[in-house]
Amino acid sequence: MKIVILDGYALNPGDLSWNELKKSGDVTVYDRTPVDKVVERAAGAEILFTNKTVVTEEAINSLPALKFIGVLATGYNIVNTEAAKAKGIVVANVPGYGTTSVVQMTFALLLELCLHVQKHSDLVMEGKWAKSADWCFWDYPLVELAGKTIGIIGYGSIGQKVGDVATAFGMNIIANSRHWTDQSHQPNFRWAEVPELLAQSDVVTIHCPLFPETKGLINKERLKTMKPSAFLLNTSRGPIIIDEDLADALNNNVIAGAGIDVLSVEPPSKGNPLFSAKNCIITPHISWATKEARERLMAVTANNLAAFINGNPVNVVNG
Repeated sequence: MKIVILDGYALNPGDLSWNELKKSGDVTVYDRTPVDKVVERAAGAEILFTNKTVVTEEAINSLPALKFIGVLATGYNIVNTEAAKAKGIVVANVPGYGTTSVVQMTFALLLELCLHVQKHSDLVMEGKWAKSADWCFWDYPLVELAGKTIGIIGYGSIGQKVGDVATAFGMNIIANSRHWTDQSHQPNFRWAEVPELLAQSDVVTIHCPLFPETKGLINKERLKTMKPSAFLLNTSRGPIIIDEDLADALNNNVIAGAGIDVLSVEPPSKGNPLFSAKNCIITPHISWATKEARERLMAVTANNLAAFINGNPVNVVNG
């Protein structure tokens, strides 16, 4: 069985093993694949894996041997699932592998905005503390989370765990999701529509998928409704926020700060306006990428393939 991995480097830059997949066939791993090389590299493959390389309808129709497409991620919008379904090709993803890591990054960004740990450490290393007339100093405002309200857009598995950590910090929770479930066991919780959530929250964090209705969800008009002291976090998908509008909001003190792990275009252009925005922390889409999360991703990927070969496919997204 011929197995082709189009862009394996992000998942496995060398610290993991492909051995479980190799048990199922002859595996060829490409670090990266341009879209116009997909058909050439996947020619004759029965099994195809992709992380972010787009698999178009044209490519699917040009690969007659293809039976299974495995997405090395949770989001699967990079595969034309309808075209695959029409050809009887199973498409499977890997849900939930990065939940813990994404939650951790969410609060890493938030705590940096609240305490400016790196900036204060840099000032110490530059000698400012040694020159201080007092036993301590701070050059940036320090914010305590207890008693603040966190607004969580997208209250699925990640959003709920963010809520658990926020509760441990003593925060109140406002959430919005497609499905409003019973949360009566949480006295610090309430549901709200997005406009109310934005207006009432001290911190807004995004954990919803990218759908047509969520693209550009956070734009100029909605940013204006937030508190001027509020922080905005995004560890979900970049296009949910309009980069230019967020940059303008930060530079004009519409909101106090932002911590984002994703941008509307990745990798970004050098001219992205957020690079020069005030009090904006940007990390390069790494909230999913702890070794532990990637190990889980690899394990579920191998299980997805084994289940398909055994005639009982799991995590199917185009069934």
